[in-house]
Amino acid sequence: MNFNDNNPLQRLIALLAKLPGLGPRSARRVVLSLMKKPEATLRPLAHALIEVADNMKSCAACGNLDTQDPCHICDDARRDRSMICVIEDVGDLWAMERSGIYRGLYHVLGGTLSALDGVGPDQLRIASLVRRIAESKQTTPVHEVILALNATLEGQTTAHYVAEQIGSSGISITRLAHGLPVGGELDYLDDGTLTAAFTARQKAS
Repeated sequence: MNFNDNNPLQRLIALLAKLPGLGPRSARRVVLSLMKKPEATLRPLAHALIEVADNMKSCAACGNLDTQDPCHICDDARRDRSMICVIEDVGDLWAMERSGIYRGLYHVLGGTLSALDGVGPDQLRIASLVRRIAESKQTTPVHEVILALNATLEGQTTAHYVAEQIGSSGISITRLAHGLPVGGELDYLDDGTLTAAFTARQKAS
């Protein structure tokens, strides 16, 4: 088949090739696999993508992605509202939920501090975390903030900054410890390693 810029197959391959972990060759394989069973895979995938695009929202409270605002986690009365786990992005939240070790609330920063990339405190959801902790005193006070940021230089710099911003509130500030390798990212850890790191969390310095 002669591909050109107006060919829908070529456009689909080009879009898939932009996704993390997929290059042009992998994208072509994915498209070929989808086309072998269009009714069973291609059409349901297209429908799911449209549904997500039309209904996905960012939770105003924690920054999670969901089809409702507040998200299902923030709206769940069974969650422990005295704990907030601070994470870098939604992928880390999903990793924590997969482990099943944590039943509190979350706060997604939306990245980490990086002078090289021009990301400062104003580009992250740090101020909203401070407000959220202060406002919690009117309902269920937050007693512990868990800094579950990636063990990278940027992640640890961000964790230190966040700890400084909320340190005067008098609440317990902890961080993940054993089992989290230096340079490791939460979304790539297996459930056992993540559980070990979470269980052995310690006070943030």
